[in-house]
Amino acid sequence: MRHISVSVTVVFAGQKNKEDLGILYSNRAASYLKDGNCSECIKDCTRSLELVPFGLKALLRRALAYEALEIYRQAYVDYKTVLQIDWNIPAAHDGVNRMTKALTDIDGPSWREKLPPIPTVPMSVKESLAQAASPASSPQQNSEIDNKKKAPGPEAAKKAKALKEEGNAFVKKGEHKKAVEKYTQSLGQDPKEVTTYTNRALCYLSLKMYKEAISDCDEGLRLDSANIKAFYRRAQANKELKNKKSCIEDLNSVLKLEPNNAVAQKLLQEVQQMK
Repeated sequence: MRHISVSVTVVFAGQKNKEDLGILYSNRAASYLKDGNCSECIKDCTRSLELVPFGLKALLRRALAYEALEIYRQAYVDYKTVLQIDWNIPAAHDGVNRMTKALTDIDGPSWREKLPPIPTVPMSVKESLAQAASPASSPQQNSEIDNKKKAPGPEAAKKAKALKEEGNAFVKKGEHKKAVEKYTQSLGQDPKEVTTYTNRALCYLSLKMYKEAISDCDEGLRLDSANIKAFYRRAQANKELKNKKSCIEDLNSVLKLEPNNAVAQKLLQEVQQMK
């Protein structure tokens, strides 16, 4: 930690780029967290995030520190922000589950109403972070990685399909929370199945978890840029969040792909009348 602290001072004095300084703060935060100094960990993670917004490691470390200090609402927000960036981080899913249980015990069924705002991660940030994750990869290597992600093994694909069908069954019963759990498990087996994202987005809409719905639609559209369900459900979520411009853009995308979509036409008329 002493070496990292010296490095932070040297880099700051030398006016190096923000990314370098952000990494150093995040690394020192990891040392503080390991030593149980959660307050200093939070300070360094916050500094890191000011320099490099939406840094995964800084968000996760700060979430763990908040959780250790029993600041559960802030921990929940950071875990959820991580999942907006990458849904395939088990530590963040586990953290969300722990915080949900803790906050339900403390605040009861209305615990979500007491949460601070959860920031919406721009799609541009997700794309840049994904590119930064493998800067040295050749196009051929990237293609191989993508193909592996798109084609899970037979056993994983079988499990993913079974879990998705269980989720679908819960949706039919109106048990959307249980459906979300099954869809999340399914995506753990096959993170490239577009319909699982759009199905889970539908559940999030029913649960009034609009930012989560948008995140799933974003991911669905990243995988399939002409997915009508993803555009429409994101439009529904944006409407509820009073994001009129984004809602209209999504509905126009639906109508560009499917000009006679009566449901989208009706919603567009409603949104255009919003103040």
